[in-house]
Amino acid sequence: LFEGKEFFTIYDFVDAYHHFSDPEWDGEPIEPSEYTTTKRNKTETKDKDEKYEPQKRPEKIKVKLADGKERTIQHMIATSFWSADGKPISAQEFLENLFGELPNFFKSEEELREIWSNPITRKTLLEKLDEAGFGKEELTTLQKLINAEKSDLFDVLEYVFNSDIKPITREERVAKAKTTIFALLDDKEREFIEFVLNKYIEAGVSELDQEKLPILLQTKYQSLEDAIKVLGNVQNISSLFIEFQKYLYNKIA
Repeated sequence: LFEGKEFFTIYDFVDAYHHFSDPEWDGEPIEPSEYTTTKRNKTETKDKDEKYEPQKRPEKIKVKLADGKERTIQHMIATSFWSADGKPISAQEFLENLFGELPNFFKSEEELREIWSNPITRKTLLEKLDEAGFGKEELTTLQKLINAEKSDLFDVLEYVFNSDIKPITREERVAKAKTTIFALLDDKEREFIEFVLNKYIEAGVSELDQEKLPILLQTKYQSLEDAIKVLGNVQNISSLFIEFQKYLYNKIA
């Protein structure tokens, strides 16, 4: 505090003070601990033998959707979503809405896989989902809620569509597809695709967007001209980048 000033002001822009009168929000006041002074310690609780065990919040909750099956999500009280008409909704409502809308974009896991394995059709799907109120930011938050941060957004959509299929990590996906992918490539192509896959494991599916290709080439080879010298013309490089993704998203046994 400044000299001579014995107060401070809190500006409440969200009317949070209303919560103070809500017993469910504020709860009963905690009884103060009793202290006694001892020679060995300045203060010591009388009830030191009684361990305080705070009530734990449930780590996960199960949401039953219209197919009668449950999806498990993390319990995050502060997480909220927005509906397509701009209203705040809970994670459960968002999940229910997404489940109801997904059949409008694909009818089966196979169709989703086919769409997702091509960066052009994948981009179109993500744009349509965004228009329907399921943007990339919301899907990324949902990814955290189902404890799939190290998975592909493909796995998130697949899990919501069919809870029998559990998400796998991006690293697991790469490990299972690597042999098939590399069998089709020469040494120089293999080196570049391995670089791309490492970026994918690290940062996610956005690294496989077509718009990222020039950045990846420049990062790997310092210039697009040098990349062309190693990998061939622009058409060959673009084809290489698109084609390997088919095998990355092949159905995993």
